[in-house]
Amino acid sequence: MNWQGQTVMITGASSGIGAGFAEALAARGADLVLVARSADVLQHTARRLRAAHGVRIDVVVQDLTAPGAVAAVRSATEQRGLTVDALINNAGFASAGRFHEVPADRVNTEVALDVAALVDLTTAYLPGMVERGRGAIVNIASIAAFQPTPYMAVYGAAKAFVLSFSQALWAENRRAGVRVTAVCPGPVDTGFLGVVGTSEVRVGRPRQVGYVVERALRAVERNRPVVTPGPENAWVPLVSRLLPRRLVAAVTGRSLRGAVDAPSAARVPTAGSLTAGFPATEH
Repeated sequence: MNWQGQTVMITGASSGIGAGFAEALAARGADLVLVARSADVLQHTARRLRAAHGVRIDVVVQDLTAPGAVAAVRSATEQRGLTVDALINNAGFASAGRFHEVPADRVNTEVALDVAALVDLTTAYLPGMVERGRGAIVNIASIAAFQPTPYMAVYGAAKAFVLSFSQALWAENRRAGVRVTAVCPGPVDTGFLGVVGTSEVRVGRPRQVGYVVERALRAVERNRPVVTPGPENAWVPLVSRLLPRRLVAAVTGRSLRGAVDAPSAARVPTAGSLTAGFPATEH
């Protein structure tokens, strides 16, 4: 797939994996629409990428969990005369803790961003791609999508939805010229787990953002429905299919329980933190 001259929308583009996609795609000559809540960070990123690569960068400052958020994003692109050729649904966050202790409004916000906003944005831009006979949708899932995830129950379930949704759309659209890929990384060195409040939920060594982004773009270019960046992650889908689900859930739960039971001194307090001291963060 040639990204030169394509207009790519990236959500959660102010940091982490989203910022990595912005850097890589601008270097490939793509014009970008960066969506996130952080106006100052987005504007700084846009100025830097314009200067470095000579591409068009549009900024849409929007909280995707707000009522009417996706309609506002779509209106912004229409008013600017932009055709979104590819969509990278990266915005998302995790909460950690026993589900019954997590505030209901935090659970609802997590589902709204990790699931509903992703579906709504896909609904907004996929029809145009199909009509034009070309395009790409990249959905950031997680290695957690392949098994139940006790103590991060909503996050794991949300990413399982993203994985299944992406695979279904790939099958529907693979002959329509639209590529759909779910990216399922393991730990990524974005500060994600640090802000969640513990490194104990990490299984395996964290990968650099650039590594994950390059593997993801390669998968899109090859029209692969799923990619698990890093050879150490390739076994997870296989093991999750072969072993009984109750065993997988029990083993995963044991590996994550320490994160919930860790002393409060080891946790990282931040604004908007969850019950038991586990904050939420974007990819």
